[in-house]
Amino acid sequence: MPKWVSMIVDGATVRTPSGTSVLEAALEAGICIPNLCHMPGVHALGACRVCLVEVVAVAGSGPPRLTASCTLEAHEGLMVTAHSPVVVRARQNIVELLLAEAPNSRAIQDLAARVGVRVVRYPMRNKNCVLCGRCVRVCDEVWQSKSLGFVGRGHDRHVALPFNTRPSSCKRCHTCIDVCPMTVTPCPGPQKAPGICGLCESQRSMAQNTPDTCVWCELGRGFQCARWQMRGLKTGIR
Repeated sequence: MPKWVSMIVDGATVRTPSGTSVLEAALEAGICIPNLCHMPGVHALGACRVCLVEVVAVAGSGPPRLTASCTLEAHEGLMVTAHSPVVVRARQNIVELLLAEAPNSRAIQDLAARVGVRVVRYPMRNKNCVLCGRCVRVCDEVWQSKSLGFVGRGHDRHVALPFNTRPSSCKRCHTCIDVCPMTVTPCPGPQKAPGICGLCESQRSMAQNTPDTCVWCELGRGFQCARWQMRGLKTGIR
């Protein structure tokens, strides 16, 4: 029998098996924490930082701090806020940076609409990868192929095959493509601001008054955010 722990997320008590991440526990409880790089079934990387939460200060725990909820393990008495003004501002800035990196990505456009980003203040780079690491982890941990990996550092960091050659261990399953948020069909809607598509507004309106609640909006379904993946694992829906 798993040990159960209780924590507080945005004032609500959430009970979850010990060892569960704060992100998965919150999503299971219906609390929406936007996410991009996380995938159930593989280890958490904390690459995109979209799922930031604030660990509330308690006696002896030090000052409040922001951390990725996908890499934060739930434990008894943990208190976090996922939609405080500090968290919301930090999350919006992160998504704004992602949108500047990949303005034509439907997945990033959806995230921008969900967290309330309206204007991009940074130069557009129009890249085709945001280094979320989904493809690398599914290739390594699910298919145990290790055909993909990160190469380089800083601005030169990218995902590549070893020596740019497809290894014999590659199973040609194309799962790396399926889980990549950059392969989602681009949204054809009009752009109200650089990189922001206007068609997402109707979806965001569903959750506009309940930003802390998952209402099964379409923002995230295309690239299978963790909430949609958790639903698929339980019901077989893909």
